[in-house]
Amino acid sequence: MSINAYILMVIIGCALVTMIPRVVPFLVVRNISLPVPVLKWLSYVPVCILTALVVKDCMIQSNDSLTVNWQVTVVLVPTLLIAMKTKSLSMTVISGVVLMAGLRLWV
Repeated sequence: MSINAYILMVIIGCALVTMIPRVVPFLVVRNISLPVPVLKWLSYVPVCILTALVVKDCMIQSNDSLTVNWQVTVVLVPTLLIAMKTKSLSMTVISGVVLMAGLRLWV
């Protein structure tokens, strides 16, 4: 299989456009110290992102109604309990995946 030079350049360009906004802020912040209020504000970002991802999957929008996705909600409760107990991201993710796989296999 041969690769067209134009397609290769587009792929490299897309990779750069994707990587630059993700890497540059880390390089800039690495060399400066941020004020305490900014650090406190930044500490909430992971929680907000996780909440948005979880709530998005717990709800199903169809036409003008919003319903609860019960499969996800049933798995969410024990996964949150495991997260609070272990405080380990890997254990939380693994248990959530195993619980969801088990529920989908069972139902």
